Amino acid sequence: MDIAIKSKEEDRITLVIEGVDVPFINAIRRICMMEVPTMAIEELGIFKNDSRVFDEVLAHRLGLVPIKTDLESIIPRDECDCDDHCPKCSVTLLLKEKGPKTVYSGDLNSQDAKITPVHDTIPLLKLRGDEEVELEAIAQLGTGLEHAKWQPTTVAAYKYYPEITIDTEKCEACADCASECPRGVLEFDEKENKILVVDPENCSMCKTCVKDCEMEAITVEGRDDKFIFQLESDGSLKPEEVISAACDILAAKSQKIIEFTEGES
Repeated sequence: MDIAIKSKEEDRITLVIEGVDVPFINAIRRICMMEVPTMAIEELGIFKNDSRVFDEVLAHRLGLVPIKTDLESIIPRDECDCDDHCPKCSVTLLLKEKGPKTVYSGDLNSQDAKITPVHDTIPLLKLRGDEEVELEAIAQLGTGLEHAKWQPTTVAAYKYYPEITIDTEKCEACADCASECPRGVLEFDEKENKILVVDPENCSMCKTCVKDCEMEAITVEGRDDKFIFQLESDGSLKPEEVISAACDILAAKSQKIIEFTEGES
């Protein structure tokens, strides 16, 4: 397997992965979405809420606030030996505000400097006059299999790597395919008087070029062993951390199968 980073940003990464098949790349995609653990608010104690936002609505909003996750310092709740919750398996976030003001996610005061809301500008509620809100929120690790609030990704997708072939014997260099391509994948070289494939990875395989070529000189196919993999994080984990954790989880699952089959034999 060969992996190349096509582009990388703070919350998004695009990889070109070669030497794998669809079941493997799809397994990585599903694990990234559903089995990589992240922090989210799970328990809530509302001591005072004078706002017009019902407690249930406020709890829902707080649960969906992305929380920065440190997988090295926090363990899953079911692996902890405490009775309720403790610093090993949870983080407490406190909120106490008085109006008039708009209360944002940045107003949540975390007891752990590493585990805080990803964004400070998510509006939670509005307080008028002397209205007050006071609560205690408990954030814990979970996975997307339990609830969508624990999904670390907003985008996790792959597509076949495009393979564009131009038959030079059939091609008359009319340049219609290049002018009709919506993504600028093809380009007409006037000096060489031929069509060039300049950006194959940007091809969506819409096959507009194939339809516009009267000479049937162009073929567009997807390679079965090479893929473009895109992942966007909600900020709770870095994209590369999500993929790395997903690979570790898949490796652990594979090892269990190997040990089981060896035990049966």
